Amino acid sequence: MKLSKPACMATITFFVVAASLPLTAQGHNQKHHHYKLIDMGTLGGPQSYLTIPDNYAAVLNDQGTVTGWADTSTIDPYPNFCFNEDCFVSHAFQSRTGNLTDLGALPDGASSASTWISPNGLIAGVSQNGEIDPLVSGFPEFRAVLWKHGNISDLGTLPAGGYESIANAVNNSGLVVGVATNTTPDANSMFGLGYQTRAFRWDNETGMQDLGTLGTGTDAEALLVNQHEQIVGVSYTNSVPSSYCAQSFDLSLTTGAFLWQNGSMKDLGNFGGTCTFPTDLNDQGQVVGISTVSGDQFQHAFLWNHGSLNDLPNAIGGNNGAAVALNNAGDVVGWASLPGDQDIQAALWRNNTMTDLGTVGGDPCSVGFSINATKQVIGVSVPACDFSQSRAFLWEDGSIVDLNTLIPPHSKLYLTSPATINDQGEIAGVGLDSNRKEHAFLLSPCDKHHPDVDGCDYALVDATAASSRPSPMVGDVSSRSLPQSLMRRMKRYHLPGRAFGPGN
Repeated sequence: MKLSKPACMATITFFVVAASLPLTAQGHNQKHHHYKLIDMGTLGGPQSYLTIPDNYAAVLNDQGTVTGWADTSTIDPYPNFCFNEDCFVSHAFQSRTGNLTDLGALPDGASSASTWISPNGLIAGVSQNGEIDPLVSGFPEFRAVLWKHGNISDLGTLPAGGYESIANAVNNSGLVVGVATNTTPDANSMFGLGYQTRAFRWDNETGMQDLGTLGTGTDAEALLVNQHEQIVGVSYTNSVPSSYCAQSFDLSLTTGAFLWQNGSMKDLGNFGGTCTFPTDLNDQGQVVGISTVSGDQFQHAFLWNHGSLNDLPNAIGGNNGAAVALNNAGDVVGWASLPGDQDIQAALWRNNTMTDLGTVGGDPCSVGFSINATKQVIGVSVPACDFSQSRAFLWEDGSIVDLNTLIPPHSKLYLTSPATINDQGEIAGVGLDSNRKEHAFLLSPCDKHHPDVDGCDYALVDATAASSRPSPMVGDVSSRSLPQSLMRRMKRYHLPGRAFGPGN
């Protein structure tokens, strides 16, 4: 994560490549369920958000609890380092019914945000604490925090010193992982404030522990943790510059993926290049991500499986790919490029075999973001391959459909990006309201697992009609810009030489 001025929670950003794809086959004549749409609204300000980071993040659990953060009506007291782009104070929230519960911030702190929710409802995130970092003029201190039963705990900073920390993930036992700074000057800081960045684990008994780094690297960040207390993250491995990692992840040196368990950090390997980045970890200990090949000309999707780094095949003719997320069965979603490596398509890998998921309604590009246990996939399909606009898609049983066609026809929210699909088929994401303000949403399927839901249409929708029907209340999709959180996601992790959206 890279903080810049203004540091508007650009600390939680993601990635995708730019491209231009032909429309592909949409599968057989599948029928889809309608969904009930819950617009999460805000806490009095204009917008609400879900975490869309460099790696997959769980913002929805199987109990249907969503976590994110939302604007209040208070103007941010740190105008040079606004927490969000719109410079309103924001607070983390949780919701099961669409009514937001304000999780608050640390005493004297202004803004907070959540980054992850565990299966049993523990929430990890970050809060300002009201202090100013003595090493960075005017910068408000960030603290890693844990919410349990609605109560916030400050996880502190590293024993060796430092003033900033952010929690990225938490498991059911309350093991939290994330990133913290120390006081050693570092021009290549992953955090972006000019001081070394260190991966940490925290538990209630031992507090915050520095996990170290790979090789001779100076910086690391812990991104993911599973129920078996395996931790995955990214680390510099030496002091050799990596222009690929710098352009794609704002990580300026040669970078590797690590697995930390039982007190030891293991390098997951690479495909010969200088940039390897992990994106997801399941409870079987499998890891996915990207790794560049020798010379950094191309990046490939990988699946690391108990000691073996597997190069996931590209079945549509290009040289590039990315694995974004996986389920506990080891099914992987992401994207792969077409011949010429300017175009990308959402992809699903099962047992080392790739399926092209297609696009929606003639769109040229698509990317898969999340997959559940029943192999439903969500992602974005885009009408312009600079990713300046997008619409949320659902892929199931060989058929891809615009999620905007499965919600009530007079919905005032346009679904631009889903983030997480749980094993109940519920979907959390972000969209745009009629004023083009970003709002978090939850979709509940109108199916046998969700009977008697008020506002649900239990009739099935024909996939052929749904995939080509525009959202009736939004109008021309091409006139609507992406939410800022999704635009940050798209600007990261791109092929060199390609640009994204307005202003790039």
